[in-house]
Amino acid sequence: MFCKVRFSIIFKDIWNYLILIFILLVTGCTTNPNTFSQSNDTDFTEQKELTAIEVYRDGADFYFKLHQNRQLFYASGYWHTENVQDSHSTTTKYIAPSVVPIQHFSTKPWKAVSVEARRLPVLDKHKWSELRGRLFSSLVPYDKTGLVMNFEKEEYFLFYNEEGDFEATRLVDKPGDYRIKKYVHYDKFIPFALQTLKAFLRDHDLKQKEFVINTGDKGFYSLPLLYVNANTNRFIFFRNMPLQQMSMGKMPGVKTGQVFGHVVRSHLGNIYTRPVSSLFRFVTLFSDTVVTTTSFEWVSALQSQPVPALTNAPGMDLEGWEQYLDTISKHPQTSGSVDFLVDGEEFFLRYIDVISSARKSVHIQTYIFDNDDYALQIADLLRRRSNEGIDVKILLDGFGTITATMKDSSSQPETHIAPVSVREYLEKNSNVNVRQKENPWFTGDHVKSTVVDKEIAFVGGMNIGREYRYDWHDLMMELRGPVVNIIDKEFLNAWSHAGPLGDFGYLFTRASKTSSSLPVADNYSMRILLTSAGNYEIYNAQLEAIRRSKNHIFVQNAYFTNDRLLRELVKARRRGVDVRVVIPLETDSGPITRSNILAANAMLENGIRVYIYPGFSHVKAAIYDGWVCVGSANFDRLSLRINRELNIASSDTKVAQRLIDKLFKPDFQQSPELTEPLPEKWADRLVEIVSDYIF
Repeated sequence: MFCKVRFSIIFKDIWNYLILIFILLVTGCTTNPNTFSQSNDTDFTEQKELTAIEVYRDGADFYFKLHQNRQLFYASGYWHTENVQDSHSTTTKYIAPSVVPIQHFSTKPWKAVSVEARRLPVLDKHKWSELRGRLFSSLVPYDKTGLVMNFEKEEYFLFYNEEGDFEATRLVDKPGDYRIKKYVHYDKFIPFALQTLKAFLRDHDLKQKEFVINTGDKGFYSLPLLYVNANTNRFIFFRNMPLQQMSMGKMPGVKTGQVFGHVVRSHLGNIYTRPVSSLFRFVTLFSDTVVTTTSFEWVSALQSQPVPALTNAPGMDLEGWEQYLDTISKHPQTSGSVDFLVDGEEFFLRYIDVISSARKSVHIQTYIFDNDDYALQIADLLRRRSNEGIDVKILLDGFGTITATMKDSSSQPETHIAPVSVREYLEKNSNVNVRQKENPWFTGDHVKSTVVDKEIAFVGGMNIGREYRYDWHDLMMELRGPVVNIIDKEFLNAWSHAGPLGDFGYLFTRASKTSSSLPVADNYSMRILLTSAGNYEIYNAQLEAIRRSKNHIFVQNAYFTNDRLLRELVKARRRGVDVRVVIPLETDSGPITRSNILAANAMLENGIRVYIYPGFSHVKAAIYDGWVCVGSANFDRLSLRINRELNIASSDTKVAQRLIDKLFKPDFQQSPELTEPLPEKWADRLVEIVSDYIF
C-alpha cells in the first residue's frame, strides 16, 4: 500500500513538472510583449518634452495632467519613505530626496482623485533652470567629468555636455567619454539645498511652500518633474519610466520549474558535452565526502591548558613562503597593482565608470546576476555597451543565479517588476553573449571576476545585485598589470568549458598561450590561487599559512564551517600568535548563523579576539604575517574543496598594510568585541555537522 501511494505521489509530481515545462516552452520563459504592468492606451514616446499642467496631491499619492507632443495624458505617482535625521544637526530633520516613477499613463482623466486632494502650483522650467544653477553651478565641473548625486538609493550623473548644457542621466547611462569626478551623498547636500531653496523663494517673492517644477528633461529615465515642500524639507523627483512588461516570475511553480529544468540539464546534458569533467567531479565529491565524514577536528581537545600570552615574534619568512606556494599553485608568481574597494558604493561607482568607458571588451563571470532593480540597471548598461560594439561576454552560474532570483532583497522597491529570466533579459535587443554554467552533482562556480579591455580586472566577493550595492558589507579589488592576463585566461577557460564543445573546448582554450603585458605603476608581487575539482590551492595555502604564522592572523569571513581551519587558528593562538576574526551573526543562511555562533564561542574560549560585525559582512579576506589572501572563497567546504573559486594572494607587505588600513582597522573599531560566550541552542551541534557537508 505504501509503495502504491508513494508511486502515485511521484507520478503526480512528475506530471506537474511536465505541465510546467510545457508552459515555459510555449512562452519561452518570456512575457507577452502586449501585456503591461500599467495601462497604455497612448502613443507616448520618450523623445518629446513632458510638461505638467495640473498636479494634485492626496496624501502620498500624486496625480498629473501632462502635455507632450500636443497631446494630453493623465498619470500618477506614489511616494513612500521614512524620515531621515540630519547628521550635521540634532534639531533639523529632513527627508532624503526621492526618485518616484510616473505610472499609469492614460488619455482618460483620473478616477481616484478625492475631493480632499490638494492642487499644487506648477512652476515652469525657467524657474528650475535658475534654481538648478544655484544648486549645482559650484559642484558640477565643465571638464568632461561629472558629479554623481545620490537620491535615496538612486544615482544620477550630473554633467555639462559638449554644448555646455546641463544634463542629468542615470549613472549607468553616463557617456563613455565622461569620468566620475566626485560623489555627493544627500546628507551632505540637503542642508545646502534647503538654504538655497529658501533664498530662491525669498528673491522671487514666492509665497508657495509646496509646489511642482517642470524641469524640461527629456527621454526615458529623465526627471521631468520636481516636487518641493519647504514646510517638511522634502524633494521628490518624478522619473519618466518606460512601460514595464508583466513578469511571470511570481507565477507559482515557475521558478521551481526553472530549478528542475536546470538540474536535469546539468546532469543529462553533461553526459554528452562534458563527460570527463562531470565524472571527475563526481569522484572528487564522493571522495571528499568520505574524508569529511571520517575526519575529526575537535577544538575542545586543545582547551586543557591555559591560553598563553602573545609572543610578538617576527613573522614568517615570506620569501620561503612563496617558494612553498610554487609547489602547490598552478600559476607562478606574477605582478600588478591593486586597489581595495570596500562596500557597494565604492565598488559599483568604479565598476560602472570603467565599463561605460570600455573600448573593446567586457568579460564578466559571476555566481549571481540577480533580477532586482539594481542588477537590471547594470544589465541595461551592458546591453547598451554591447550595441555600441563592445564585446560583452557574461558567464553565469546557473544554480546560483536561478535560486537567487527566487528571493527578493528586503530593500527592493515594491514597484519593481522582475523578469523571469536574467539571461533572456540580458540578451534581448542586445549583442550580449551569455552562457550559463551547469551544475553537475550540485557543484558550482563561485568566481566573481570582471575583465575590461584586458587591462583592468575586478575580483572579490560581490555578485551583481541590490544586496551587494546597498545592504551588505563586502570587498572587491581593482587590478592592473600582468595579473589581469591570468584572470582573463581563467575566464576564457571557464567560458569555453560552458560552451557547446564542453570538455574539448576547455582543453583547446587552456592549451592556448596567455597574453602578456608590461608591469604598471605601484607594481606588487601577486599570485592567483584556485579551487576546482581535485585542486585545493586556496585551502592548502591558507591552512599552511596558519601553521607557519608567528606574529598575527587577521580573518574576516561570513561562513565559518571548516573545522580544520578553526582548529589550526586555535593552535596558532596557543603558540602566542595574535589571532583576530571578524565574523557576522547576521547572515543570509540560518544554519550558517548557528554554526558561526559555535565557531565564535570556540575561538573566544581559546583566546582568539572575536569581533561581531554589525550587520551582514560578506567579506572574504585574510592576512597571515603580511601574506594577503582575498577573493571569492569562504571558510567552508564548498569554497575550499568543491566549488570553483579564485583568490588573489600577495606577500608584499605594502599590500597587507593597505588592506589593514582600508578594511581591518575600520572593522575592528566598528565591530563590538565578544567578551562572553553567545547563547547556544541544543540543536546547534546537529546544524553544525550538517553545515560541514552542504556549506
